[in-house]
Amino acid sequence: MSLAMFQSFFSVFANRTYRKLFLANFTSEFGSTIGTVAFAFYLLDRFSSQPGYATMAELMISLPTLCVFWIVGVLADRMNRQKIAANADWIRAGLTLLILAALWAGWVPVIFALLFVRSAVGRFFLPAEAALVQGVLDQEEYTTAVGLNQMVSSVFLLFGSGLGALCYWNLGAEGAMAVDAASFFLSGWLIRACRISREVLLPNGATSWRELKPSVVFLDLKAGAQYVLSYPLLRSLLFGLLILGVVNGGLTVLPMFLLKYKLAPDSYQAMTVYQGIVFGAALLIGSPVASLLAKKIPLYRLIIFGFLLGAVGIGCTGFAGSMPVYYACFALFALSIPLVNIPFNGWMQQIVDPKMMGRVQGWITPLTQSSQSLALALLAWLFPAHFTLPTLFLCVGSLVLLTALFYTYALPRYAEEKNPPSAA
Repeated sequence: MSLAMFQSFFSVFANRTYRKLFLANFTSEFGSTIGTVAFAFYLLDRFSSQPGYATMAELMISLPTLCVFWIVGVLADRMNRQKIAANADWIRAGLTLLILAALWAGWVPVIFALLFVRSAVGRFFLPAEAALVQGVLDQEEYTTAVGLNQMVSSVFLLFGSGLGALCYWNLGAEGAMAVDAASFFLSGWLIRACRISREVLLPNGATSWRELKPSVVFLDLKAGAQYVLSYPLLRSLLFGLLILGVVNGGLTVLPMFLLKYKLAPDSYQAMTVYQGIVFGAALLIGSPVASLLAKKIPLYRLIIFGFLLGAVGIGCTGFAGSMPVYYACFALFALSIPLVNIPFNGWMQQIVDPKMMGRVQGWITPLTQSSQSLALALLAWLFPAHFTLPTLFLCVGSLVLLTALFYTYALPRYAEEKNPPSAA
């Protein structure tokens, strides 16, 4: 890592408020990863003849996104963002303790219901936390902060499953969930310990719960959509998110299919673990590099290059004939992710009006979740009845390539615009 990278990271960490928010995000993600992995192991061990339980747990974690997206961004723009983020963590801590009690009692349906509620509460954390980070940093620090978050995600990809397994083996499911609860309590405390200006906490002024009527929520949600649609640059960036949702959906299962049905039929599970290590290592290497490049070249060029690199990596992965070639191609794709994510999210922080950040963030998750679900549904229909695996990889890679070509035309043009729409 170069001296310039260290200097940019240290300059961001010199901000005491950001340092607390970063640690809060880290501890929150740490506990969530430990608890999720340990609980999956618990279900697979206790109900080994019913693997559907593990799938149901994943559904209880992902489904709430589509149930609460309409309100999370509105609250982040209308209510105290610090209280929303901290209370989301503390409520999740309390729900985790209830899950712990349900584990002791063996009430599996209650556990699933609590998982659903906890996941729904967790959706309120990110829009509020992202808006807080935007408010406490300068514009030139946004890409560095995104790079740090990308590195944290990479570390959890590398070691998250192992840490979850260690907690499960040594502490059991109950002990792992206790660690989960403690991390949420600590994260909430770190957020409440921050001293943040009122302009950042309540950019649109104070709103009481009585004023937050369904009609107000609908108008705010509509205002967020209109803000995105009336801003060509932001609209183009969110189009890329739709494509990334399709890519994420496809690559959730396609690599596993390629290993099981072509490259390693007898050892695909072990190869999948090694794939995760390669993927996380590539992300960890690429994140600081992307953070440095984001300060040296225009952000749109970095995004376009990332999409081009990803298209090559995905397309070549489908035609890999051996495990070393497969891992090399997959690492190439993994390297492209921070080259897209870091400038993308850093640019979003720069161009979105702070008064609208919660509502814009509130639209991102359902957009990516919907396109990801669509991709999975199409894959279930197309494979193996209609398309081969190399053809599917080629289709996904071509979609990424077309996005890079679209961005080559759109982003340089829209990046010159100096008059974004005003907040509603």
